Amino acid sequence: MANHVRSNTRISLAMERTGQWVFSQDIPTDVVVVVCEASFSLHKFMLVAKSNFIRKLILESKVPDLTRINLSDIPGGPEIFEKAAKFCYGVNFEITVHNIAALRCAAEYLEMTDMYCDNNLAGRTEDFLAQVALSTLSGAIVVLKSCEDLLPLAEDLKIVQRCIDVISLKVCNEANFPSKTPPNWWAEELSILDIEFIGRILSGMKKRGTKALTLASALITYTERNLRDLVRDHSGSCTKSSDPDDRDMFARQRELLQSIVSLLPSEKAAFPINFLCCLLRTAIFVKASHSCKNELETRISVILEHVTVDDLLIMSFTYDGERLFDLDSVRTIISGFMEKEKTMAVFSGGDFKESQSAAMLKVAKTVDSYLGEIATHPELTISKFNGIAILVPKGARKVDDDVYRAIDIYLKAHPNLDEIEREKVCSVMDPLKLSYEARLHASQNKRLPVQIVLHALYYDQLKLRSGADDQPDASATRSQLQSDVSLIRENEALRSELIKMKLFISDIQKNQGSSANKGIAAAAAAPTQSTGYRKHSFFSSMSKTLGKLNPFKHGSKDTSHIDDNICADITKPRRRRFSVS
Repeated sequence: MANHVRSNTRISLAMERTGQWVFSQDIPTDVVVVVCEASFSLHKFMLVAKSNFIRKLILESKVPDLTRINLSDIPGGPEIFEKAAKFCYGVNFEITVHNIAALRCAAEYLEMTDMYCDNNLAGRTEDFLAQVALSTLSGAIVVLKSCEDLLPLAEDLKIVQRCIDVISLKVCNEANFPSKTPPNWWAEELSILDIEFIGRILSGMKKRGTKALTLASALITYTERNLRDLVRDHSGSCTKSSDPDDRDMFARQRELLQSIVSLLPSEKAAFPINFLCCLLRTAIFVKASHSCKNELETRISVILEHVTVDDLLIMSFTYDGERLFDLDSVRTIISGFMEKEKTMAVFSGGDFKESQSAAMLKVAKTVDSYLGEIATHPELTISKFNGIAILVPKGARKVDDDVYRAIDIYLKAHPNLDEIEREKVCSVMDPLKLSYEARLHASQNKRLPVQIVLHALYYDQLKLRSGADDQPDASATRSQLQSDVSLIRENEALRSELIKMKLFISDIQKNQGSSANKGIAAAAAAPTQSTGYRKHSFFSSMSKTLGKLNPFKHGSKDTSHIDDNICADITKPRRRRFSVS
């Protein structure tokens, strides 16, 4: 609305000024030229003297006495026509870098060329372009900016290409030999241009041998200025996102972002990873094309060893920081990095599973820390959590303390998980690779499944039994641990059956009379006293079975040397210690 008011004000002033210098003539006007909302009362003979286009309109008109001409499609509108009319009347006016392109196009439109009249408007504007407007970088940028509203005529007259050639050359010189401070001042001035012109300027710079870092600097500055509401600024803080309901604005932002990504130099490491992560977050937010997101994901995966946890969080959360984006992009990036590492290991002749590069170790630690940061969010499912954790090869983690921390945070933030679900979460961790401090914490962690706690406790027991100089390797320890845990469970099951049997016999004894009990006792004692032979009872057999399942049979708890003839008290069976501590 304000722009419309200012436009009407300018038109009124133009008409008023035109009236002042036209009505000063003694001859009355005989033609009205209409340009959009403005009307100019002028003299035919003054216009025809300079404009071949108006002359042909008057001569070819079917109206005997043409008094009204419509020129609403003249480049530049009423303001530029006013200056062209002044030129026809010989009235001085100012030519600047802001109106020179429009004047040149208007001169061509009105056919005010030197072929029709010497020293005409077209020749004057050409001289100003060559000698003044295109002599400086700033002037060429302003002229090119004004051409955005003059297409395609400005393109046909080669004004656009001339500006691009001048800008490309002068920017290359400024990049190599800065004449002002800051050194990249030219990037700020370029950021006012349309992205199509930026692409042509960068292409011209590349042909002149400009370095990729210089091209990247121009694109970074351009992006931060034109997508200010969507990308991170220099201070590191993210500004508030735009209203997602404005579809037209979103469409423009999406097209601009896709155009910027298409202009990124082929050198993958030319851009800071923080900038690329911000671009990817913006691409997700504005629903950019798959090719656009794929290009950004590929570039980030190549230099993933330089990523920080904050960088990964940038592309994971919405602008308010309250909700998680779909984590497909994060998984794609990590997978791409792992594939690159595998390829490098193959070409170098190494074993990817055994030897891990420093970059791989760094990425593994970053990913585990990242999991700890996102674990607190309720919408993070087990499949998404595990899907990221398992991307890191087990060999890339020297110890699993970081992933254990992430698991613990996840279990604490999701307290309603059942035993099976908690076991699924813990499946991405190897309990045998926890440090002593982590195992100590795990042994007292009530959030962990029982099996994980047993692993943590029993591993220390195995290490104590094997001795410091005879440490079992991980695979043998894991196999032994699984076998011993199975024995423990069987032992517990047998113990439970023994208790049930004890209770059953007690119930029988209570139901029978005292005389019957004495008869049974006498009958049971008679063979023993007469022959000196003790018959094996059910409980004696059960005790032997339990002894065979004893996990400490070869250790200090070995009971194989105990004489079987020693009678055991059936009513009070010997307690077994099942603790592994």
